[in-house]
Amino acid sequence: MNGFDPQVVILGGGDYPSHEIPQQLLRKAKRVLCCDGAVFAFLRNGGVPWRIVGDCDSIKNPTSPADSALLEPYRELIRHNPDQETNDQTKAVSYCREHGFTRLAIVGGTGRREDHTLGNISLLATYLQMGLEVQMFTDHGVFIPCRDTFSATLPLSTQVSIFNISAQSFSSTGLRYPLYDFTQLWQGTLNENTQPEVTVNAKGIFLIYVCY
Repeated sequence: MNGFDPQVVILGGGDYPSHEIPQQLLRKAKRVLCCDGAVFAFLRNGGVPWRIVGDCDSIKNPTSPADSALLEPYRELIRHNPDQETNDQTKAVSYCREHGFTRLAIVGGTGRREDHTLGNISLLATYLQMGLEVQMFTDHGVFIPCRDTFSATLPLSTQVSIFNISAQSFSSTGLRYPLYDFTQLWQGTLNENTQPEVTVNAKGIFLIYVCY
């Protein structure tokens, strides 16, 4: 989105990307960090991981000899984190931060179990508070955590949704429907731009979702 160039692409254990944009992120990435069992899909699609991070519950004992053989050359890349107070996505993000990488893209963070999807999306606000620039790319659009301001140049009639986390005093330019100080998750959804330049201003943290 607007030329976002991540230092690391994190592949989660949700649905493997099918859209060209997240697929291209994986292909072009200098570093792909796989969350635990997500490494199997990545390897089957011809990828070479930079690191494999998680509690390793999915890769300790692969379910098939083929998966075991696939993983064997990359076992030295596994970084085990047994912390049960965080999920594998956060373990991956924290690993990147500890090694000096602060601009990250997450793909494969949605799909499958809905509770995991909601949890993964909501954690984007936490990563922003950690001082990181993290965007989540799905097969339909991108989630961007924002503090106070969001601005972008978008094709006309791009679908945009805003999810309030802790913000107030909302205002915007370039959107069809004016913003107000909403508190429910659904209240800022299903907007669209009527001008190429879109700006959302607020005081606090919110998530923007922009459809491809």
